[in-house]
Amino acid sequence: MFLWDPTYIVYMLPGFLLVMLAQFWVNSTYRKWSQVRNSGGVNGTEAARRLLRYGGLHQVSLEGSRGALSDHYDPRRQILRLSPGVAQSESIASLAITAHEIGHALQDKDEYFPLRVRAALVPAVNIGSNLGLIMIIIGILIRGVFGTQLAWLGVGAFALGAIFALATLPVEINASARAQALLTSSGLITSEEEKRGVKAVLNAAAFTYIAALAAAILQLLYWISIVGGMGGRRRK
Repeated sequence: MFLWDPTYIVYMLPGFLLVMLAQFWVNSTYRKWSQVRNSGGVNGTEAARRLLRYGGLHQVSLEGSRGALSDHYDPRRQILRLSPGVAQSESIASLAITAHEIGHALQDKDEYFPLRVRAALVPAVNIGSNLGLIMIIIGILIRGVFGTQLAWLGVGAFALGAIFALATLPVEINASARAQALLTSSGLITSEEEKRGVKAVLNAAAFTYIAALAAAILQLLYWISIVGGMGGRRRK
């Protein structure tokens, strides 16, 4: 229904383009630096072990994960999971990704406030995004005063997705800053080329979160415009 609305395309096209650009940037940057071997010949698994020891993260266990670039840190179980391509690679890209996820583990250890905020939002976002869209659509269909009120409640619930995307930005940027500092101070990277490669990989990854935030805001603005117009149509 709404996918064929020209207004939806106007709102979302910039977001779609940003997301596509971000994906292209990540893939091309990762492909480039995954082919450049780090000077120490250290793969992702060994780098993770060294960095976890160096960072005093003895409580964090290390596991594998399935799929390409599925690397993540699970704060609930304190587990660092590395994808096969990162765990087994001796590339600069592998070091960057591994260190970034350990940056999240350091945030968890330090009780980094933005990370706590993002974690607290997860349950509400999971429910609010789906429920909000349902409420908006039902409100539009039934119209009237109740329909408009229901649709606005849906917009409020749907807005949690944009808030979550906004809360994610400082968490990811800080994790990348920690990653670069950790790799340098631990001696895993030493040359300017390695530092440049790590920064390039992390910057490309950060842009994906900026693109996601832009897309979430644009989609929220679209629904605000639709629900905001309901009152005008009713008065006519």
